[in-house]
Amino acid sequence: MVGIVLYAIGLVLMINADIGLAPWEAFHIGLCQQTGLSFGVVSVTVGFIIMAFTYQLKESIGIGTILSNFLVGPLVDILFVLDWIPKAPNFVVGIFMAVFGMFIVALGTYFYIGSAFGTGPRDGLMVALTREYKKPVGLMRGSIELTVLVLGWILGANVGIGTLIIGFGFGPIVQTVFTLLKFDVKVINHSYIMQKAS
Repeated sequence: MVGIVLYAIGLVLMINADIGLAPWEAFHIGLCQQTGLSFGVVSVTVGFIIMAFTYQLKESIGIGTILSNFLVGPLVDILFVLDWIPKAPNFVVGIFMAVFGMFIVALGTYFYIGSAFGTGPRDGLMVALTREYKKPVGLMRGSIELTVLVLGWILGANVGIGTLIIGFGFGPIVQTVFTLLKFDVKVINHSYIMQKAS
């Protein structure tokens, strides 16, 4: 739960940095524009699709996966209502907020993946692809972020300089945080409620 809360705080920091949408948010908003569905419906639906895909890659589903899919979005909404994190007054402050937000999200990722109750859908995709292709986690995270960024742009979402900073920065920041904490996602033995058969 600490990891999920940190993740939500990091997302709000990046959004309120007001220098461009993060890749996943750009993708979700692009889908909203094309389908007319709300952000929450799109976010949860995309999460379920990703869970089904990663399940096929032998990334099983745990209680942490489900909690992440259902709690991160509402926690972000609550933080917006509480208005504890102000919008950046200028671009320079926005850059600092975005970078700090990425570190908070990476730290949140460490906590809730490290709890071994399963990864969130989007981080499950990162873990599954890292295991499948045996590449560094930073490379896989960065590749995923850039892919959904391009899809979001194609779907009509606003993409700015801040989006590129987040797109290129997320992978290295996750890699840095995991390295500093001596954390290897490939060796975590999660407790699952739906175990993929080998």
